[in-house]
Amino acid sequence: MLDKIKFERFTAFEKLEVKFSPGVNIFVGENGTGKTHILKAGYAACDIVKSKGGFAEKVNNVFYPSGKKIGRLVKRFKGSSKGSLEVVRKLKDGKTISLRLSLSNHTSKPEKATVSGSSKAWTENQMEAAYIPVKDMMANAPGFRSLYDEREIHFEEIYVDILRKAFLPLLKGPTDKSRRQLLESLQEAMDGKVVAKNEEFFLRSEYGELEFTLLAEGYRKLGLLWILIQNGTLLNGSALFWDEPETNLNPKLMKTIVGILLELQRIGVQVILTTHDYVILKEFDLQSEAEDKILFHSLFRNAETGEIEHTSTPNYLDIAPNAIDDTFGDLVTREIQKGMGGGPK
Repeated sequence: MLDKIKFERFTAFEKLEVKFSPGVNIFVGENGTGKTHILKAGYAACDIVKSKGGFAEKVNNVFYPSGKKIGRLVKRFKGSSKGSLEVVRKLKDGKTISLRLSLSNHTSKPEKATVSGSSKAWTENQMEAAYIPVKDMMANAPGFRSLYDEREIHFEEIYVDILRKAFLPLLKGPTDKSRRQLLESLQEAMDGKVVAKNEEFFLRSEYGELEFTLLAEGYRKLGLLWILIQNGTLLNGSALFWDEPETNLNPKLMKTIVGILLELQRIGVQVILTTHDYVILKEFDLQSEAEDKILFHSLFRNAETGEIEHTSTPNYLDIAPNAIDDTFGDLVTREIQKGMGGGPK
């Protein structure tokens, strides 16, 4: 499991260290506070065994800076500057291993950056991971993998990665009870199950097969989650990174999504997500049980320095600052004012 992540003058961060829960991690904060950067950095470390060039190349491909010049990931500063990214994992035996990427703003290629830490132990102890981006890729699957491999197209590697994982064949042997229950819950929400034919996905129900290009994007996300559970990508010891799961998803389905994410962490999947949605936060608050391991992380800019800082808490009511709650509170206040004849403010 990911244990913590450290940034020093890397992308949006001057200096930041975040400790992860082994269960569910929920990042909130205003736009521009680096939520997605934390997910991308953590995912890049988990997925290096799939990258021929190791940690530096995976980070470069996942963030995709202009011209693919990795030095551009160093926090902007006049003159020369150095930055670093360190990710720490905790193994099943309790030991910790780390990967550290060090570079300057003049570093042009990944192979010129310095990677230190427990590279060999990290590779030997593989950690399966999946990153679900905000932009849906399921309807764009046909031909995208071969296009990405053969042409220079401006897409971060997370987009082709999720398709590669979606097309993985089934694991051998019977589906265990916990995964079967999760699949049944998703099938009920989607009113069907997902099948793939010639790099195209379909939702199969009693009414036939409906191609994903004609399916609502929210259902495509449910379908992707179904696939990742069915083909064994999400098993005990794996990690799921999900950037804004609420995007294009009817709030009615949030209850199902949050219930499944909680069940995933109960079977040993580490979940790391970002959100701007009040319903998701409240569903986690309402559905979580005492034994669930949940951390709410709030990212914000220090009013004096302008630098990004963070707080973490296991309690929903203790999230501070909470831009989502503040916004909804403001809406309620304005509605009351308008109802009392004061007009909107």
